[in-house]
Amino acid sequence: MSHNSSIQEAILYSHKMAQLSKALWKTIEKDWQQWIKPFNLNINEHHILWIAYHLKGASVSEISKFGVMHVSTAFNFSKKLEERGLLTFSKRENDKRNTYIELTSSGEDLLIETMKSYNPENNSLLKGTEPLKQLYGKFPEFLDLLALIREVYGSDYLEILERSMKNIEDEFDEEDEIVRTTSQSLE
Repeated sequence: MSHNSSIQEAILYSHKMAQLSKALWKTIEKDWQQWIKPFNLNINEHHILWIAYHLKGASVSEISKFGVMHVSTAFNFSKKLEERGLLTFSKRENDKRNTYIELTSSGEDLLIETMKSYNPENNSLLKGTEPLKQLYGKFPEFLDLLALIREVYGSDYLEILERSMKNIEDEFDEEDEIVRTTSQSLE
């Protein structure tokens, strides 16, 4: 701990961050669960599909790292997705130690269906940030939070986040208020 910080200051900061993070996560969790409920997915499963899609296949350890979940959680939920025919497990010739997962066409179709069903009107977080967006013309970027996450999780984590954001910008177009991939036509 820095010599310039008192114990009281550190405790107050930690407590404030814990309370704010927990409140924010609770809102995100509720919105996310409601979004994916019709698809018989839980948050971990949806997150795994999302990460595998954006990484174009990923090791279980990468899923764990970028999904911010324990390796056993990533593996166990991936197994459930495999049982549903939504992804496959494999080993690579040049890397027999790691297990890799890739979306099946059914897994990709399901993920895209979830994207099509997303309704911003049902998202408490978006509703909460709308006044800031109206004021500044964009959603808040939380640069301090990004810097903090970079320190805690490393640049790789934010690089994957940026890659997934870029993929969404490049691969999904809004047309008639329905999300469509540019690489395939969705009905």
